[in-house]
Amino acid sequence: MKPIQIKRVYDAPSKSDGYRILIDRIWPRGVSKEDADLDDWNKDLAPSTELRKWFDHDPDKFDDFSFKYKKELKDKVDALKHLGQKAKDQTVTLLYGAKDETYNQAVVLKEVLENI
Repeated sequence: MKPIQIKRVYDAPSKSDGYRILIDRIWPRGVSKEDADLDDWNKDLAPSTELRKWFDHDPDKFDDFSFKYKKELKDKVDALKHLGQKAKDQTVTLLYGAKDETYNQAVVLKEVLENI
């Protein structure tokens, strides 16, 4: 498997990003689709709206968020397999819009993908 990276969508794209996929349910403010330079935007891999609002990027809730998000991802087998296939051939960069680089859905999704 090639590396799976995580990166804020606000950071400049680079050639080392490989396959760039946005995993937010809503489009990030202030970023044009051209500037995002995406290969894909998969809203289905993002946490549900309810879970996202409940979590609100509170570090104290991250363990519970991680558990609940992984539970949601169990229903996304096809999308996870598709992304796992991409990662066999090329680097995959999971893009997210959150300010917090430690406590966000990309961290959880990367862990899930690396354990498929």
